[in-house]
Amino acid sequence: MIPVTLKNQMVPILNEGFVIKRSVFQSCLELYPMSEWNQLMQRMHRKNRFKKKNNDFIRRFTAGVKPVEIDATGRLLIPRNLMSVADIDKEVVLSSAINIIEIWDKDHYEKVLEETAVDFADLAEEVMGDDGDELP
Repeated sequence: MIPVTLKNQMVPILNEGFVIKRSVFQSCLELYPMSEWNQLMQRMHRKNRFKKKNNDFIRRFTAGVKPVEIDATGRLLIPRNLMSVADIDKEVVLSSAINIIEIWDKDHYEKVLEETAVDFADLAEEVMGDDGDELP
């Protein structure tokens, strides 16, 4: 079940549908609104498929991709094969990641947060510190 507050925020895009896929960097799933997915696919479409690295990346990135919908009651049916990829057992965490939603097994999510907590200040400085980027 998608929490009601999150579902209400998603109202403008609910009818478009979504794409769910395995994450590149973590053992979680990623839920893309169809408009975000289409933009990403346009970017990938520009890659030269005659370069092996590009072809291998596209194949791996899109492996197991499934179109999904959130039904009228707010349920999202996650395909069984993707549940096993993300090792989702019982409790699920939905985490907003700017333009997508990450879907985690609760224990894995808490473990990742714990592992990255020690270095988060350094990571924040490196990623968001003043490196010449102008904020809007």
